Amino acid sequence: MPQAPDDFAPSHGTPDRLQDGVRRLVAPNPSPMTYRGTNTYLVGDRELAVIDPGPTSEAHLEAILAALEPGQSISHIIVTHSHSDHSPLAAPLSERTGAPVLAFGGPQAGRSAVMESIAASGLAGGGEGIDLRFRPDQLLPDGTVIEGDGWQLEVIHTPGHLGNHIALAMGDSCFTADHVMGWATSLVSPPDGDLSDFMTSCRRLRDRNWTSFHPGHGAPIADPAGRLDWLIEHRLGREAQILEALADGPATTAQLARRIYTEVPAALIPAAERNVFAHLVDLTGQKRIETDDPLGIAARFSRLS
Repeated sequence: MPQAPDDFAPSHGTPDRLQDGVRRLVAPNPSPMTYRGTNTYLVGDRELAVIDPGPTSEAHLEAILAALEPGQSISHIIVTHSHSDHSPLAAPLSERTGAPVLAFGGPQAGRSAVMESIAASGLAGGGEGIDLRFRPDQLLPDGTVIEGDGWQLEVIHTPGHLGNHIALAMGDSCFTADHVMGWATSLVSPPDGDLSDFMTSCRRLRDRNWTSFHPGHGAPIADPAGRLDWLIEHRLGREAQILEALADGPATTAQLARRIYTEVPAALIPAAERNVFAHLVDLTGQKRIETDDPLGIAARFSRLS
């Protein structure tokens, strides 16, 4: 995996101007899952859209409001997905500004039928935490164009990291949230994450010409096509490893994770298992492997081809 650039060291609470009409504030929630913190974007010159207000943080709420320049106000609050590091501050910000909260849907919106079945079997968690209380004021179906004072954003539904995940196109730039980041690969953890959807979303973005991506964590991505190609090839490489391991005979998710992730610390093995399971669900859908057990993380899988 490419290393995160050491020179990305934003100051929490201080907005950085990225291009005309786009500023970034980084929330004070750095962690192994969020890198330096969640990126909140301010789009526009007078009536602004706030993209991903971030986690519950009074300091970040005040930083967003303090970033408003004379004559500016917030007209839209847009949430790319309802993980707990992106959406919880939307409601307090709406209360302070009167701006509506817009999103694809609630926490389970966009979840595929196979993931609904896996969730019903009892598998949960395994990721960044879902903001189960999140409820947008307005829904944003795929293809919706949101217009404000001097700005326009096109909604691109990009499920995979989470079913209700969206990207937002602004001309030839795109706010990709957690679907495409430069510092790490996107987490795909069933039943909230769906690898089949993730790959489809990657290829959908790859079909368009972009000059830059503004991710949910980390610095802007100057080579969107190259990054998408790397993400797709990375996942195909992991898929090949799993199929090679299954050539030796049937195995469970846990057995495959320990066989493939030989240099991962023991504390990270559960996350590795979720990643392997995401691939196993995808490969089952492709009819390349099968299981005689109910489709779940404890099932035993066999290769078909």
